[in-house]
Amino acid sequence: MTLDEFFEIGVVTPLGPHVFDAEGIKAFARKYDPQPFHMDEDAARNSVFGGLCASGWQTASAWMKRNLATPTKAWTGEGPAPVFGPSPGITNLKWLKPVYAGESVTYTRTAVSHRPMSSRPGWRLLTVRAEGIDSTGAKVIEFDSAVLVKVE
Repeated sequence: MTLDEFFEIGVVTPLGPHVFDAEGIKAFARKYDPQPFHMDEDAARNSVFGGLCASGWQTASAWMKRNLATPTKAWTGEGPAPVFGPSPGITNLKWLKPVYAGESVTYTRTAVSHRPMSSRPGWRLLTVRAEGIDSTGAKVIEFDSAVLVKVE
């Protein structure tokens, strides 16, 4: 098995759905994004959104939860299995459409590329495309995520 096969470069991996219920939206907002259109249904109706909607940060957090719950392929290559480490960050984050209370978003990840890190021998930088699609088929979130992977 090559690293390209292990990381499944170019393969869209389904991560499953997350339902954004009103109470979950409000609870997340109270802790992390206390804006009226995320916490109060009347205020949300009178906002640009026209209804209670999830924080974009909540939609990104739900992707991460689904991503970590979805296993990678089993390593069958030579040497020890690669070990996933920390992420140096995300880029190109776009919240493309509001996610309203009651909506289900289905998430995917697609490994795009990986490269050795000259500053950290034995580590590679894996780039992943993250996406979320609502029940109408519209993309609601997308971003590129990076993760360090030990491959000695």
